[in-house]
Amino acid sequence: MRISYSVARHRSHKRLYRESKGRWGARKNLIRTVKEQVVRARCFAFRDRRNRKRDFRALWIIRLKAAATMHGMRYSEFIHGLTLANIELNRKSLSELAIHSPDVFAEIAGIVKSALAAA
Repeated sequence: MRISYSVARHRSHKRLYRESKGRWGARKNLIRTVKEQVVRARCFAFRDRRNRKRDFRALWIIRLKAAATMHGMRYSEFIHGLTLANIELNRKSLSELAIHSPDVFAEIAGIVKSALAAA
C-alpha cells in the first residue's frame, strides 16, 4: 500500500513559510533556502537575547558614569560608595533615577560622598 506524507509535509512546510514571511527573494518561498534561513534566524535570536542584557547593562553604566561625573565622582568610586553606604539599588534603577529625577540622584550622590569620606 502506498503511504502519502503530503499532509504532514505540507503542514511543516507551511510552518516554515510562515516563520520566514517577509524575507527577500528565495528566502521566503524555496523550502531548502527557507530552512537554512529559519535555522540561522533562530540562532541569531538565541544569541541576541543574551546580548541584549549585556547591551542594556553597558548603557546603564554609561549613564551612571555621566551622572557620577556631574557630581564630582568617578563611576567606580560611586559604586564603591554605594556598597559602603549599604544602598542596594541596581544599575538600572539608578540610571532611571539619574535621568528622570536628578534631585533624588543628587541625594544619593551626597550619601555616597559622605560614606566615602567616612571610610
